[in-house]
Amino acid sequence: MSRYVRALALVLVLGSCGGNFSAPRNLDNACGLADERPKYYRAMQATERKWGVPVHVQMAVIHQESKFIGNARTPFRYSLGVIPMGRQSSAYGYSQALDDTWSEYQAETGRGGARRDRIQDATDFMGWYFDKTEKGLGIPRTDARNQYLAYHEGRAGYARASYNAKPWLVAISARVADRAETYRAQLANCRRR
Repeated sequence: MSRYVRALALVLVLGSCGGNFSAPRNLDNACGLADERPKYYRAMQATERKWGVPVHVQMAVIHQESKFIGNARTPFRYSLGVIPMGRQSSAYGYSQALDDTWSEYQAETGRGGARRDRIQDATDFMGWYFDKTEKGLGIPRTDARNQYLAYHEGRAGYARASYNAKPWLVAISARVADRAETYRAQLANCRRR
C-alpha cells in the first residue's frame, strides 16, 4: 500500500510542475488576466525590461497565437477529409514558435533548456524575436500590427510583403493591434502592481 501512496504522490508532484494549460477566464480584460495569472504578468514585465517589448503587445500576440494555452498546437491536416496527415506546422506553446525558430532562439541566447510551454520562456522568445525584427526591418517593438505580421510570416516573408496576398492575415493583424491598444488602456488603469 505504501508503494501505491508514494507513486500517487510522485504523480501529483510531477503533474504540478508542468505549465498551466488552460486559458484564463477573462481574456478580454488585461487587469483580470494579470490578477488571475500573476506569473504570466511577471514574465511579461521581465521581457519588457529585457527586450523592450511592452506587456500589452506581448499579451495581444499571445492571445492571438494561443489564447494563453501553454500546450497549444496547430490543428491536424486531413487527406480526403478523414486520414490524418500531421499537424499544419510545428508551432507549439504560448508563443506558437516553430521548431526551427525556437532552436535558433535557444542557440543564440544560450537557453538550451527553454521550453515553449513555459510562459517565462515563451515571452522571452517573443522579446528576442521582436528585437531582431526591429533591428532587421525597423519595425518598432511597440507596433503590434506589423510586428505580428513579421512574426506570422517570418522576417523574410514580411520583407517580401507576403501578407498582402492574405487579406485574412491583414485583418487578424489589425485585431491584434486593436487588442494591444485595449490592453494598454486597461493596464494603465489597473491598480498599481
